[in-house]
Amino acid sequence: VLEHVQKDNKDVRKGDWSNKEIEVINSLHLITAKPVIYLINLSEKDYIRKKNKWLPNIKAAEDRKAREAELGTASILPKVIVSGYQSLQLIYFFTGGPDEVRAWTVRRNTKAPQAAGVIHTDFERGFIMAEVMKYADLKELGSEGAVKSSGKYMQKGRDYVVDDGDIIFFKFNVTAPKKK
Repeated sequence: VLEHVQKDNKDVRKGDWSNKEIEVINSLHLITAKPVIYLINLSEKDYIRKKNKWLPNIKAAEDRKAREAELGTASILPKVIVSGYQSLQLIYFFTGGPDEVRAWTVRRNTKAPQAAGVIHTDFERGFIMAEVMKYADLKELGSEGAVKSSGKYMQKGRDYVVDDGDIIFFKFNVTAPKKK
């Protein structure tokens, strides 16, 4: 961390850290470890009077937004959400059944058992495997059955690192009581 900050002159948030390193960094409460998203709050009066040094950038963004609106883009909110997830080093994966599909958020580079633990601690404790399909494959092929028959449905073990947008069915078995 020290080398990253002092020698490379980079913010801690820009580093690629393991989960253990993140725990150490979090214990230091470094301001440069905090994620950053820039949003602009400017009154109409100040905008009209051009009373802000950021106004040219805002105007350019507004022009871009107008062009996007002409092309059918409705909101910037999805970009803000993606930006937030990226700056926080978060991804999401899906679980689903006949009645419900749910998105779960985990840190980037989370392994399958820990992702299962986000749903329930018993899932992590009794983890057997993760059955995984990619969202792009499901969208392209149209059904879970088609993904399976195409050979793109995967069975992954404890070392599998969850990818952004994975659709996962966790297999687990918990027979013993939780250890204290």
